[in-house]
Amino acid sequence: MSMPDQDYVQWLVDQSMLRNAKLSARKYAGQSRQWQRPYGEAKARAATAIASVWFNAYPPSIVTEKGASVLKTLGDAKLWDALASLGIQAIHTGPTKRAGGIVGREFTPSIDGNFDRIGLDIDAKFGTTEQYVAMSRMASAHNAIVIDDVVPSHSGKGADFRLAEMAYEDYPGIYHMVEIREADWNLLPLLQDGQEVVNLSPPAVDALAKKGYIVGQLQRVIFFEPGVKETDWSATGPIVGVDGHTRRWVYLHYFKAGQPSLNWLDPTFAAQQMIIGDALHAIDSLGAVGLRLDANGFLGVEVRTGGLAWSEGHPLSLVGNSLLAGAIRKAGGFSFQELNLTVDDIAAMSQGGADLSYDFITRPAYHHAILTGDTEFLRLMLRTMHEFKIDPASLIHGLQNHDELTLELVHFWTLHADEIYTFQGKTWQGRTLRTHLRETMYSKLSGEHAPYNQKFVTNGVACTTASVIAAALAIRNLDEISEEQIAQIQKIHLLLAMYNAFQPGVFALSGWDMIGALPLPASEVEDMMQDGDTRWIQRGAYDLMDVNADARVSSEGMPKCRSLYGSLAEQLKRPDSFISQLKHLLSVRQSYGIAGSHQTAVPDVKAAGLLIMIHELPDGRGTQITALNFGADEIDEVLAMPEIPRGPIVDMLHGVPAGDVSEEGEIQIQLAPYEGKSLRIVTHYHAPT
Repeated sequence: MSMPDQDYVQWLVDQSMLRNAKLSARKYAGQSRQWQRPYGEAKARAATAIASVWFNAYPPSIVTEKGASVLKTLGDAKLWDALASLGIQAIHTGPTKRAGGIVGREFTPSIDGNFDRIGLDIDAKFGTTEQYVAMSRMASAHNAIVIDDVVPSHSGKGADFRLAEMAYEDYPGIYHMVEIREADWNLLPLLQDGQEVVNLSPPAVDALAKKGYIVGQLQRVIFFEPGVKETDWSATGPIVGVDGHTRRWVYLHYFKAGQPSLNWLDPTFAAQQMIIGDALHAIDSLGAVGLRLDANGFLGVEVRTGGLAWSEGHPLSLVGNSLLAGAIRKAGGFSFQELNLTVDDIAAMSQGGADLSYDFITRPAYHHAILTGDTEFLRLMLRTMHEFKIDPASLIHGLQNHDELTLELVHFWTLHADEIYTFQGKTWQGRTLRTHLRETMYSKLSGEHAPYNQKFVTNGVACTTASVIAAALAIRNLDEISEEQIAQIQKIHLLLAMYNAFQPGVFALSGWDMIGALPLPASEVEDMMQDGDTRWIQRGAYDLMDVNADARVSSEGMPKCRSLYGSLAEQLKRPDSFISQLKHLLSVRQSYGIAGSHQTAVPDVKAAGLLIMIHELPDGRGTQITALNFGADEIDEVLAMPEIPRGPIVDMLHGVPAGDVSEEGEIQIQLAPYEGKSLRIVTHYHAPT
């Protein structure tokens, strides 16, 4: 093997994220602009006030006009007229910067929906930097903002990783990678033909840990797949460095092998420079206001004697997130974290870290409620949220996103495995409650009961919101759905939207929700699922504005999914459509400031399907009650709440009187199956603004 060509090394340096991130950071160095804003504390309610209704796009699934790019499509004036009329105040684009890898001088495609970032430039398959900026300006013209992504836990195998493999300057410090002495190469498996790296078996990891090379096996293997990924560690083949020395490396990857994990406590601080520079570039150069911190709970790993390595809830993740979120606030933006950890960890990560958190606390619980017709677990999780002093206004309450419906229930698996809970009239240890809940949801959501949904390794189920509801209605064959069943799915979809929207915080929905998307048949994305990633079935292509009626795939090659409701453009013409009814819900939400309200109680109820959430509206507008029926039976129940204010009750969705609070503090709740109501106790008469 010969030494790397110096022209090639310089080409990699020019491509590298670290170099270009340093250039972005120089715009702040020694400048007063970084001291004009507070940055030390998370500002959840300030972020929610900027934008409380988000549209989550997914670039590979966007059907474009013939010859147009994804970013041009997402910046189209007609699309924004439609989004603004619905009440959308932000678009979260999903990752659009260059991703994938580099082999030689060739760029290889993304292996994880552009979450394996390798550059700060816009990926040409989605458009140009100029089109991204134009989209940001179009959003601003419609009183909305753009939210971009930062991936602080890993990158792809781009120029930075290739330079790290060659031991060039500070680049090995970016990654959690360790050089293995040649005398110990016998501990590493041999690469087979066509393999660039090889996953380490648990015994190999243990042997390397015993030798003091690595921290050992982690607390969980997120993408566990027998024979494919059995640990979070992989080994490279022999690689010649810039110094002429041949090395084999072992590196950490929480996710796929093409997503090497970053080392947030290497003395070079190269990872921090790379990621913070990336964030500042998104704000300064692209016009983003918000940034998602993806997988930001996995920034610290530490050896533990006599057990698995400490890899979740690590203090370094808290520190790293505070640094990154603080830099974003300094630059005038806000951030949110999308991490599925214990409630303890989500609460801790919010202290000085990201301003908002994705609601992984109640998301599986509200799906459990609709699958079982019982809201007891949902009430448990809402109260757990309050127990850990998490303000619902700091959460992004979402319908479908690009990921699976996670059923890991990490809270009951790790820190609280031995804690005792009361559920369904019995006492459960956390671990046994988790097992019971998972078995219930898996049996109803997948397998013979719902063959159109797919298990996603050990994490959860790949599905759409519409296919969750179909499973709840015991619909086994999606090809035979009747018009009556479609109407029922739409009604329940609106109920789930109301659960998420009629509480404090951000409400988020995707294009898949807007059109009532069904999962793709597995056969249509079989080539994408060879590594066990079944999420592709839920990412079907969609055309919100009917810009390319003949398209069968997106520009990225995603097959078009079946839509139960029709396009956004078509639905806005029909008052009975999902979008038109959602538009009304969101207008009421906005008029009364529900996003900025304070949740004061989640009371006990008698009816299994009933959920009650009580909120104090801002500006003295009174008490608001969100009443939802997750079951198929009618509800007629009297709530006894002595602490509730006395006064007349108004049905906010219809603008009509709905009785009074009795002198004893009782309120009658009447709900049809899968119906939701928003009630306001009028203690002072104020017209909505």
